[in-house]
Amino acid sequence: MLKIGLTGGIGSGKSTVAALLAERGAVVVDADRLAREAVAPGTPGLTAIAEEFGPGVLTEDGALDRAALASVVFADPAARARLDAIVHPRVRARAAELAAAAPPGSVVVQDVPLLVETGQAGSFDLVLVVETEAETRVARLVDRGLSAADARARIASQATDEQRRAVADVVLRNDGAPEELAAQVQRFWSERVEPATR
Repeated sequence: MLKIGLTGGIGSGKSTVAALLAERGAVVVDADRLAREAVAPGTPGLTAIAEEFGPGVLTEDGALDRAALASVVFADPAARARLDAIVHPRVRARAAELAAAAPPGSVVVQDVPLLVETGQAGSFDLVLVVETEAETRVARLVDRGLSAADARARIASQATDEQRRAVADVVLRNDGAPEELAAQVQRFWSERVEPATR
């Protein structure tokens, strides 16, 4: 099994790269999706968040109010650390289960937005980083409905490009056309993945 850690800042295009790798046969484990599952209604994760942050982070029907929770944790590093202590262990445990369930000889790509921040780079055979200029990322996030100020705050709360590059085996640039990114993914697959799985 070849274990690839895929990371990059919010709005960099990680999901696009994950989809391109899945098209080539990789088993993709999406940490963001697992994080949503970990705090779904009725889960111990959601119960722990409500106990830690109070009923104000829940909607009327008892689901997580993401906007309310974000307003608490993005401005307060200590609160964010408390949230991470609830969510991250659950996500890592589920990701490990899914990776272990992949067929022998699989290429398992774990899409981990906070790979650098959580110190997981050493857990992978290869670390693949998607990098995009900050203003391009801001524009993408504004297109998704965030304010420019919120987009910049989210970017600032994550690792820097330099910190990601320091753990990267391969860096993909995603400032150009979609075809350029696809070509880089194909090159990565043929030069790094295929030789490692023969």
